[in-house]
Amino acid sequence: MTNASEVTSFHLSAYYGMDDLKPMYFCIFLIIYLTIIVENVVLISVIYHDKSLHEPMYLLLCNLAVNGLYGSTALLPAVLSNLLLRSHDISLSLCQTQIYAIHTYATTEFTILAAMSYDRYVAICHPLLYHTIMSQRVVKLIVFTWLYPFLAFLTVLLFTLQLRFCDRTIEKLYCMNYILVKLACSDTSIVNIVGLLSAVVYTVPQICMIFYSYAHILRVCAVSFSKSRLKALRTCTPHLLAIVNYTIGCFLEIAQNRFNISHLPYQTKLFLSLYFLIFPPILNPAIYGLGIQLIRVRLFRLFSRKNMQEIN
Repeated sequence: MTNASEVTSFHLSAYYGMDDLKPMYFCIFLIIYLTIIVENVVLISVIYHDKSLHEPMYLLLCNLAVNGLYGSTALLPAVLSNLLLRSHDISLSLCQTQIYAIHTYATTEFTILAAMSYDRYVAICHPLLYHTIMSQRVVKLIVFTWLYPFLAFLTVLLFTLQLRFCDRTIEKLYCMNYILVKLACSDTSIVNIVGLLSAVVYTVPQICMIFYSYAHILRVCAVSFSKSRLKALRTCTPHLLAIVNYTIGCFLEIAQNRFNISHLPYQTKLFLSLYFLIFPPILNPAIYGLGIQLIRVRLFRLFSRKNMQEIN
């Protein structure tokens, strides 16, 4: 066992499974990262430049895209760098920084999705008051969706920062808070309690908001259905797909930590561990870009205009 005072870096052992095919993995992760950047930047640009899209739903969507860039940047540049290096070590400070970025990304993603469900609830259940209510609350909602996760997880991380570590092997491509706690040789009972309470705080309010919003949406649509409500209801489909996509990622992340997956092939374990950090940022722009007519029309116009310019 390594002496606690000597542990200033950690070894990411999952990279050894890529040694034989490093160039291929590097190209795959580079293409994924560039795709995430292009998709999300295009979506943000379309919303920013088109004044007709300066509405609460699209502003929240813009923040979802920004968070996707933030989460993927917390992971993929480090993965690309480690694939180029012979050493797969990460310093304690960088590991702790990555933990903060990944956990705040995950919480912010869920909080934005919950805020978007509230936006759909107001749009469908109170259509006449929608602009009055949301114009007053959208800025507060956006500030809250960022400030709440960043401050809340900082409290948890402060407890982790006080730990001393006896082991330095992390069997993943990136650092996670619960793994760091497992490697500690000091007492972790308080940290475990704080972690459990934080998991409740990070998820229960958002789950309640999502279920509350859609329960009322279904009730209102069942009682009285109109063309305007049908139009608003269609905007719920991309949002529900985004929630399902993110939920699958969270379930896979939890499942691989609760069950023994050592018998699974390396590529399967890699897919399970990276899903919630890669697939929401890469699929959300596609889901919303193709699922919402206003954005789809603007995207088609943008690319058709570029094609015309190239032809001319």
